[in-house]
Amino acid sequence: MPEIFMIMFSAVLAENFIFSRFYGICPFLGVSEKPSTALGMGMAVTFVITVSSAVTWAVYYLLLEPAGLEYLKTIAFILVIAALVQFIEMFLRRYIPALYSALGIFLPLITTNCAVLGSALVNIQKGYNFIESVVFGFSAAIGFTMAITVFAGVRERLAFARPPRSFKGFPILLIAASLVAMAFSGFSGMKF
Repeated sequence: MPEIFMIMFSAVLAENFIFSRFYGICPFLGVSEKPSTALGMGMAVTFVITVSSAVTWAVYYLLLEPAGLEYLKTIAFILVIAALVQFIEMFLRRYIPALYSALGIFLPLITTNCAVLGSALVNIQKGYNFIESVVFGFSAAIGFTMAITVFAGVRERLAFARPPRSFKGFPILLIAASLVAMAFSGFSGMKF
């Protein structure tokens, strides 16, 4: 049980996908204008990463590895993730149209979100069992959600800031993101 808590802590804080691995930067910068949209994106990514962690683990260890086709893992994982994202897109369009329209183009981009594919590949790389894979995927997604939501709050505050003209727009976003990342870097030295 302590290993599970260590995996969770590490995935959320010490090895946060956005701040330490730089996975998922596109939605991090693109969908973090409002905390509500960022939270919605985080919840969709959490669902996709958690379910894809379970399914990709099964695909790898029950299909690819016994058949000696481990080299096809990236292609197989992308297919699994694409199918899950299509399911979420249909669900949101039908039952939560406000969130569907708020996420806009970024919803289909979950398919190519590095955080989703990265989670599946890290699970295999670290040799996690099924439970550890699901816990790692869920925890990494919670870390992603926390990072994107915190940054959305920072961006709301930046709207009232008056930076020099050369820093307006995207440059100030990168500076703010780096400052938030520095706060998380204090956890990076923790080894379990």
